[in-house]
Amino acid sequence: MTTKINGYGDDLTVNGIRIGDLSPLAHEKIEKKMGGLNYKPLENVVVSHVQDSSTLICRKPDNNDVNKYVEEELLDGLCCYSAVNQGQLNKSIVDAVIHHLSVEKLPTVPRSIRHKYMSAFLMAATSITNMDRVVPKVAGVEAPELMFKLARRWAYVKKGVPSNEAIIVAAKGNFHGRTMTAISLSDDKESKEDFGPFLPGIELVPFNNYEALEEIFKEKGDKIAAFLAEPIQGEAGVIVPDEDYWPKVKRLCEKYNILLALDEVQTGFGRTGYNFAHQLYNVKPDIMGCGKAAGGGILPVSFVAGSDEVVSVLTPGSEGSTFGGYPLACVVSVYAIKALIDQNLAKNANIRGSQLMNHYNDIMLEFPDKIKEVRGKGLLTAFEMHNQPLLDGHKVSVNLLKKGIYAKETHHSTVRIAPALTIEAWQIDEMADGIRTIIKSL
Repeated sequence: MTTKINGYGDDLTVNGIRIGDLSPLAHEKIEKKMGGLNYKPLENVVVSHVQDSSTLICRKPDNNDVNKYVEEELLDGLCCYSAVNQGQLNKSIVDAVIHHLSVEKLPTVPRSIRHKYMSAFLMAATSITNMDRVVPKVAGVEAPELMFKLARRWAYVKKGVPSNEAIIVAAKGNFHGRTMTAISLSDDKESKEDFGPFLPGIELVPFNNYEALEEIFKEKGDKIAAFLAEPIQGEAGVIVPDEDYWPKVKRLCEKYNILLALDEVQTGFGRTGYNFAHQLYNVKPDIMGCGKAAGGGILPVSFVAGSDEVVSVLTPGSEGSTFGGYPLACVVSVYAIKALIDQNLAKNANIRGSQLMNHYNDIMLEFPDKIKEVRGKGLLTAFEMHNQPLLDGHKVSVNLLKKGIYAKETHHSTVRIAPALTIEAWQIDEMADGIRTIIKSL
């Protein structure tokens, strides 16, 4: 088969098919025929381009012809699962990319030779995280993957755990990704079905249950390398722990010489009202994983930051990544950090998050028979409905889409809202008005 590709944007044409001519239904048919079936996107909508930092332009079916489309604005309440905290096409990041590619002209070199932008990335990343060392990666899931490896090696090299006997403790309800390590850590049946056997040496305890963690530390602490968890569980429905949970956990880890490894991939980069969620609780992990907004919504960038004692157990050949820390990624991440600081994004997350939570509380007071609970820190928020057949999170997401608001349910009855940290007050009000209207209609 001959492959022919030409054009840009809507004129991008592959084997005679012009992308701009495809209806939402045509896009869906192509994905179902040629793609993996591991996602189930919202139906009858295709994002075309960006209007501003919090607004997408999407294509929906024409009411008169299913094979045609109309374009509408879509207020983004999901922010690519917190990958675009700095807002779509953040100007400082985009300007840095353009300058780098057009003037500096160094997109990619391997790690077997140094490039000058790595130093900038390491200085910026260690500074913002207040850590000794940083190891750059690419996909978000690579951060907990590497924390898992670091914890095991540290246990053998530093703690003296017998070879191949190290234990990683994780929290029930966690989400660290979909690799084999991540699903081995998970208790989500759907993500694990028919993918076994899983990695050994893993124990799970309930999240936000200090007593359960203390019990397993007492029982197996001499072989436990790390407690690896999210500071706030995102995919589980924005589960916020008790205020004293993490300080108590930190002291427990220190008592038993166990690493505290926090997955900040979704909670980091200003999302919860602090640069990193662990700062909410005034604790410092031994190692932490970052991703998503580390690339400013422009490129996939992730990294693990940690103490010298832990990260220095790595040796040449023990860990690597072709695109981890390549020049363009380093520039993007440096300016993602710069945008976080210069635009006071954590502060804005606090302000707009409080505004949104006030709306949630008003809606819950108005509809106590429908809204069970509202949760959040900063702009990582969710509302949970009572678990009844008519109170369906997917139905809420679909109806919000019809009103020009993009949100996504997690589990049956919870809807998560996590917009860009650049979102404005009027957009929060508009989002809340849409939510109230939909809840009222249920």
